[in-house]
Amino acid sequence: MRRSNRLFEIIQILRSAERPVTAEALSRQLEVSTRTIYRDISALQIMNTPIEGEPGIGYIMRRGYDLPPLNFDLEEIEALRVGLALLSRTGDSALQRAAQRIHEKVDALHGPADWLQVAPWGAPLDDPAKGCVSRSTLRDAIRNERKIRLTYRDEQDTETVRIVRPLALVYHVECVLLAGWCELRAGFRHFRTDRVYGCEVLDERFTGQAGALRMVWLEQIPWSSNGPEGLAVQAMRQA
Repeated sequence: MRRSNRLFEIIQILRSAERPVTAEALSRQLEVSTRTIYRDISALQIMNTPIEGEPGIGYIMRRGYDLPPLNFDLEEIEALRVGLALLSRTGDSALQRAAQRIHEKVDALHGPADWLQVAPWGAPLDDPAKGCVSRSTLRDAIRNERKIRLTYRDEQDTETVRIVRPLALVYHVECVLLAGWCELRAGFRHFRTDRVYGCEVLDERFTGQAGALRMVWLEQIPWSSNGPEGLAVQAMRQA
């Protein structure tokens, strides 16, 4: 998480807290060290953010401090709520946590909307305890154009190791697919993320190639003829 985002999150946590929040509690929630929290609190106080407290006791925001409202109309807010709720179906734990943080911000400004409900069933959660690789790791590799070494098991449970240039994540109802250029097969392949049992992000990059590769991939994917289920089946049979 970038520092600017973390400072915003600290403000949001303290605004909604009913009692002082310790640096240790903030560090656990934001997944950083307590020393980082102390530096962030100090930076916010220097910027005249009305945070009171001290190390060992906890911090609290003085009442009356507020953030600018989100400039969305009612239907845009409802679209945002439903879209965020649908992220529960992706099985992407990092996106789910981010969606929850956004939900809390929207609720803080506009109040809850319990009458908008989305069923949570969908792709299985990316659970490292079960051997599945975090989808956040895959998204980072795509964003940074870094090659990855995958350990992949197909539907016959045959395991292969290959170097892949990751290009996109395709979120289906029942699974998530990683699309990439596979150096082993010398072509585009789709990998079900729940069948990826190892992922090493390599130092080697493919900077500047991802955009062109995605354009070619998008021209080749069988969206119309087979639908999303066909693409998922292809991922199991073709990889």
